[in-house]
Amino acid sequence: MKNNKKQWLNLSRIWRLSLQLLLLVAIIIGVNLWRTRDAASGPPPPLVATMLDGVYFDLKEHLGKPLFVHFWAEWCPICSLEEGSIESLSRDYAMITIAMSSGDDDAVRAYMHQNDLSFKVINDESGHIAQQWGVHAVPATFILDAAGDIRFVEMGYSSRLGLMLRHWLAEK
Repeated sequence: MKNNKKQWLNLSRIWRLSLQLLLLVAIIIGVNLWRTRDAASGPPPPLVATMLDGVYFDLKEHLGKPLFVHFWAEWCPICSLEEGSIESLSRDYAMITIAMSSGDDDAVRAYMHQNDLSFKVINDESGHIAQQWGVHAVPATFILDAAGDIRFVEMGYSSRLGLMLRHWLAEK
């Protein structure tokens, strides 16, 4: 009799824990949907600019394989936490980053040099590009699939593994 009651209590705890975990996942998904409600979706807005290194960038020329479009700011503490992952991912995957409202080109170059960062950057000093993409907070990462459509949007901190997983899914 005691064994049956103990098993029932264990199953009841597992059931409650599972429901709590499911609720937590639903809340996280709901918060992310709310934060990205104004973000661009489907075909991305045009992105044509000169990068900090002087090279011309046209998003249309980078379609055909998944692409990260990552918005960040030098004043953003969460972006600073994430920049190691972004630096690492930029070495292995197609990526363009946009420095949003981070000062003039010289200020962004100085920040990149000071933090030993080498990823490709477009300086969006006025925030106009961010506005076109519906970015109101940074960091924000858009993952485009091979067809050039926005497949995933993440606002806030994203782990390297999470971004790699989304990139892998964008390839499918």
